Amino acid sequence: MFGQSASAAVTDVIKLVLFDMDNVLCDYDRGKRVACLAELAGTTSEAVHAAIWDSGFEALGDSGALEAADYLRGFGERTGYPLSLDEWVEARRRSMEADRAMLEIAGSLRQTVDIAVLTNNTTLVADHIDTLLPDLRPLFGSRIYASAQFKTAKPDPRCYRLCLSDLDVRPEAVLFVDDLAANVAGARKAGLFAHHHTSVQAFRQALSEHGLLHG
Repeated sequence: MFGQSASAAVTDVIKLVLFDMDNVLCDYDRGKRVACLAELAGTTSEAVHAAIWDSGFEALGDSGALEAADYLRGFGERTGYPLSLDEWVEARRRSMEADRAMLEIAGSLRQTVDIAVLTNNTTLVADHIDTLLPDLRPLFGSRIYASAQFKTAKPDPRCYRLCLSDLDVRPEAVLFVDDLAANVAGARKAGLFAHHHTSVQAFRQALSEHGLLHG
């Protein structure tokens, strides 16, 4: 149809908005999590960070190179403390606070398009999301994915494509939002529209430009 606006044209394309979780749908403070783990292990935050994050161990969990049980056992071995699942979940929970404004936007979007979550994390996060961030399930239902279940992680284009295959939606029909520029670039390589999240206001503007949010 001649005279159709650019935003209206895009509206016909976008069928799904795919959200990152940490620092998009919630504020994630890794420092709080590390401090909690350090207290349990009777060591320093620096030692825990070095053992888990600086070593690349956490990345192995994110990419699914380690099964959940092996990841949890290895986590304890590296920190020198036999960390239980409940303790791991509680340390993670304490580091997360729901972003009410972003969740409100997600709730508005689901009236006209599908919504889902793709987070770089071990499967333990998806398995225990109702404890970690209980606000997500009412909005996203079963469409909460951890990268580890696909045996890869963002920004690998395969991660997005495998997630979208499970959702049965084509990449060009998806708008992805992430706070990390590298993950945004990976999504674009996979054929998705993508937005680099820096603020709620900027995200609203991006949605408006896609014809996805009004008012």
